[in-house]
Amino acid sequence: MRARYAGFAILLVVVALLAVLLWYRQASLPVHEGTVIVPGLQQAVRIQRDAYGIPHISAANERDAAFALGYSHAQDRLWQMEVNRRIAAGRMAEILGEPALDTDKFLRTIGIARTAQSIARNLDAEHRDLLDAYAAGVNAYLNKRSGPLPPEFFITRAPKPEPWTPADSIGWSLMMAWDLARYSYSRELRRLQLAQRFSVAEINDFYPPYPGDPAPVTTDYAELYRLLGLKSAAPLARLIPPGLGFGDGEAVGSNNWVVAGRRTVSGKPIIANDPHLGLTTPSLWYFASMQSPGVNVIGATLPGVPGIVLGRNDRVAWALTNTGVDQQDLYLERIHPEHADQYQMPDGWARFATRVESIRVKGGDDVELTVRETRHGPVISGLASVEKSFKQPQFALALRWSALEPDDTTIAALRALNKAQNIEQAEQALALFQIVAQSALMADVEGRIGMMVTGRIPVRDPASDLNGIVPAPGWDARYDWRGYLPAEQAPKLRDPASGLIVTANHKVVPPTYPHHLTYDWFLPYRARRVEQLLDARGKHDVTTFKAIQADITSFAARDLLALLHDVQPLTAAGRDALARLKAWDFQMKRNAPEPLIFHAWMRKLKHRIFADDLGTMTEDFVDQAELTATLLHILSGRANARDWCDDRSTRERFETCRSLAGETLDAAVSELTEQSGRDVAGLRWGEAHQAVADHRPLSGVPGLGRLFGLKTAYPGDTYTINVGALSHRTDAPFSTRHTATLRAIYDLAARDTNSVWIQSSGQAGNPFSDRYASMLPLWRDVQYLPMRPPAAREATTLELKPRR
Repeated sequence: MRARYAGFAILLVVVALLAVLLWYRQASLPVHEGTVIVPGLQQAVRIQRDAYGIPHISAANERDAAFALGYSHAQDRLWQMEVNRRIAAGRMAEILGEPALDTDKFLRTIGIARTAQSIARNLDAEHRDLLDAYAAGVNAYLNKRSGPLPPEFFITRAPKPEPWTPADSIGWSLMMAWDLARYSYSRELRRLQLAQRFSVAEINDFYPPYPGDPAPVTTDYAELYRLLGLKSAAPLARLIPPGLGFGDGEAVGSNNWVVAGRRTVSGKPIIANDPHLGLTTPSLWYFASMQSPGVNVIGATLPGVPGIVLGRNDRVAWALTNTGVDQQDLYLERIHPEHADQYQMPDGWARFATRVESIRVKGGDDVELTVRETRHGPVISGLASVEKSFKQPQFALALRWSALEPDDTTIAALRALNKAQNIEQAEQALALFQIVAQSALMADVEGRIGMMVTGRIPVRDPASDLNGIVPAPGWDARYDWRGYLPAEQAPKLRDPASGLIVTANHKVVPPTYPHHLTYDWFLPYRARRVEQLLDARGKHDVTTFKAIQADITSFAARDLLALLHDVQPLTAAGRDALARLKAWDFQMKRNAPEPLIFHAWMRKLKHRIFADDLGTMTEDFVDQAELTATLLHILSGRANARDWCDDRSTRERFETCRSLAGETLDAAVSELTEQSGRDVAGLRWGEAHQAVADHRPLSGVPGLGRLFGLKTAYPGDTYTINVGALSHRTDAPFSTRHTATLRAIYDLAARDTNSVWIQSSGQAGNPFSDRYASMLPLWRDVQYLPMRPPAAREATTLELKPRR
């Protein structure tokens, strides 16, 4: 009897737990239908959602539309918004404990939250009111919500969100700027570290110039550092945090292109955009449309930020890619030998400005962080996580970054862009987009197309012999910025004779452009492939644009294999693999063996070429880095500073690039076949090349990763239009965490009928929602949804009414 009662008791407990789980699953989801009375509105607002949860907001005024967008964001992405603002504020350790402390220290040091607060204080009344309205919408939902919070709050035991503020919105936009600009910062640090072992000529081999450009003309900075007595212990890579909001690794990129009406079937421009950013679950993007007097706009928003970032209105469409302008410089600040609180200026000594940041740590004591600042910016070399990496008591390392200015007009830019009626107004709006440099494409219904580069572009002294390529002596005024380039002098293009404009993170200015932007452009493979496909047809429509966005031809693989055509593997499997590669069409298909063979080979080859030269730096600089440009430079014979292919660890033989290539192809094929248990023909790219969208912070928690994270087999590679940049992580080197986070095509002839879009997960941020990953299969297969408000019969409707 006791056993029977015990069994009944266990059954009751299980049933009760299942009932609670089912209740929680439903109760934690937002309500998208009905009428809600909320404070802060001026007039009633209607939010209609389609089957995928995309809201169409209809409001009587612009302020109420911003309120409703904030309410919608909070409904569907509350945990994401909470994590976003905690990242920007350096407050993740409050909910995650000591593992998040180093990231908090870094972000407190560079001052994201402090800058956001300064920008918010300096806003004019009109745009402050818009941010206030958005924040009021977020907070109205927080105060009105009756059910339990999303499951992440329960799992992490995070407290209920504090009221949203305008500074929270600006802070997340600054995180966007950080991840899109940090490439130049990280490349400076890497050159600094390489200069401890290599000459400038050898570093220019390792980081070669853009195709067709000469190597940067600089002073001998390796000798300069030697004369200064500068020594840094490895790895300085600890000063390079991972992508915190938008990027993963060094491959931040995007594609956009536009064709004029004379090159389209309809006679009106068509514009395409697919921003390549770090995959997250949920997606970085949230689709929405907003309608109020004078505004009818639809596109991609960032949860936490008011306004459409990428999209179109009734008359104008716009698309953005990262330009890669060098907006960050590092400075070596010389510390007074007798007064550690002073650093050298061009005309004497000055005290560091200091502040103390108190960081709460879950499960531990509060941590106090003393942050020093120089005239250039925050000192980053004093962080506890890198004390062993930068042992220089006579020097500090400070960061100058254009986004840390106390005033910014990016919010005004988004608002003006959403309301622009023609390409001139769009250009005027984008001139206010200061936070980060973007290659912005525009088109209007009158048929005009254009491109301009946005953002603050630093003007460096003509006497500078470093030009931001490595950390410069902070006491030498030659290396100071001379302000920012006026917007009218930024790169611009209007209605070119070719009828098309393409940007894909490649060099977007001709050799005659007079101002320095960067030395570190990305290789032009994607741009050239887009141009080739556009030129292959006389007239284009949305269907041909879809095909271009789906293209998976890798010109980089083509060029590398052309340099390795005479390789002679020693094994039968290696010869079989090489024969396949020689017959290959360079398509990075999921179900093909050739992409996996090729990338496994290149991974082995770059390790063999550089491991003996870089030693302990190999993992950071080679195994976990994208080195296609370096391989092309060396295999083509253009690298002359040293014989990189000869293995210095072997004295009994002399290795050539050709011999290493044969050996590494054999090794790669052997490893792949042994691990898979298949022959060469049975290998599949999609099994290794998985698109991985991580959830912050639960993807890494055993048992929860599958519930919160998303993963799917994916085609492409770093240099295909349909990009799938390799992660280069030791545990999953062929996976991709960086790809097209959304795709959109805007047809100016039939905006609601023909324009299409898709993003990488779904609208909902709650994994219990059917809309959490509802767009993933369409996104993976490069399929689309119509970009238009839902018909009334298809929609669920939520009405927000003001409290009287």
